Amino acid sequence: MSEQTTDLRETVRQRYAAAAVQVTEGATACCGPRPVEVDENFGSALYATEERDTLPAEAVAASLGCGNPTAVAELREGERVLDLGSGGGIDVLLSARRVGPTGKAYGVDMTDEMLALAIANADKAGATNVEFLKGTIEAIPLPAHTVDVVISNCVINLSTDKAAVFAETYRVLRPGGRIGVSDVVADDSLTPERRAERGDYAGCIAGALSFAEYRAGLEAAGFTDIEIRPTHTVADGMHSAVVRASKPAASEPGAQAAAPTDACCGVNACCTDDETPADPGASVSAAKAASGCGCQNRQT
Repeated sequence: MSEQTTDLRETVRQRYAAAAVQVTEGATACCGPRPVEVDENFGSALYATEERDTLPAEAVAASLGCGNPTAVAELREGERVLDLGSGGGIDVLLSARRVGPTGKAYGVDMTDEMLALAIANADKAGATNVEFLKGTIEAIPLPAHTVDVVISNCVINLSTDKAAVFAETYRVLRPGGRIGVSDVVADDSLTPERRAERGDYAGCIAGALSFAEYRAGLEAAGFTDIEIRPTHTVADGMHSAVVRASKPAASEPGAQAAAPTDACCGVNACCTDDETPADPGASVSAAKAASGCGCQNRQT
């Protein structure tokens, strides 16, 4: 990792750590948590009032996104969903409600302060089907073929290695899985230099991909059915956009090799003497635990 890349990542981490601290410290004051200051293009105002009212105030106050990915992804009962850059947990908690007790919502974030805030918010919300993991979105700490849906809210633009993010997203999705992302995207006519003139990296502007670059990155990772639709302008030539795409099912021509057909719960030959992890980098017990498998009588 280059020095510039390391510096950019640390700048992003510091900004979001400070936001979490602001919310946490405000929650102990008489007036409640102080929302992180953003303009009308970012933050909790992009969620419906009835959604905000069901969540802890701290989760709402920490919202820094540019959309509502839980609505974009059209989550269904029983699905497993992963939020990239989960922050204070607003999208994980909303996802957990949508997928219900038979589903699960994961959140991954690299910032300790945000993870602590998210876990506290999950406790306040009484959410039992959620799990927050420390890690980066370029190296997601989950086995392959773990989740049905990947969401993210104005975070992918902050990555310094977006090709890795797309590849990791593809890896953790089950065949036939999908993404539903809100992100900042630039007009194709804007060079990286002109994007940087409109805002800084940590402010979700300078690091944004163009529409063509975003599509090419998803295609290179193997995604199909790609849709990138702008929703509102956040700066001159820069837009909040809805991004949808699918991982081909195993039966589709050209699909990359997926888990064997006898795989379930993250393992092959589940609950037999021949169990092996679907992800060679994980143990059988770790694969089952990550998938929330109910068939765990043969963990090894």
